[in-house]
Amino acid sequence: MSNVITKEDLIEFGVVLLKDFSKIISKISSSEKDTINPEWLKSKSVRKLLDISPGTLQNLRVTGQISFKKVLGSYYYKKSDIEKLFDDERKKGRS
Repeated sequence: MSNVITKEDLIEFGVVLLKDFSKIISKISSSEKDTINPEWLKSKSVRKLLDISPGTLQNLRVTGQISFKKVLGSYYYKKSDIEKLFDDERKKGRS
């Protein structure tokens, strides 16, 4: 009995591969959602978001207006704390 691969076998194999790739890509896409909207932000992202200088961000850290974590020389800020800072400033503007 000889194992001959036909054109139909190759087409079927290609379809199976495409389905497997599609599953992998959809898993990757769903896991990337967490990286697109992370819970913790690095200094550069915070400065860009708030449109502030590195010195201003340092001042916010030193005065305790914004909490942070330092990991291996990089500062990380909790996104919810940044949002709270926005809310506090908005409330001050209304008063």
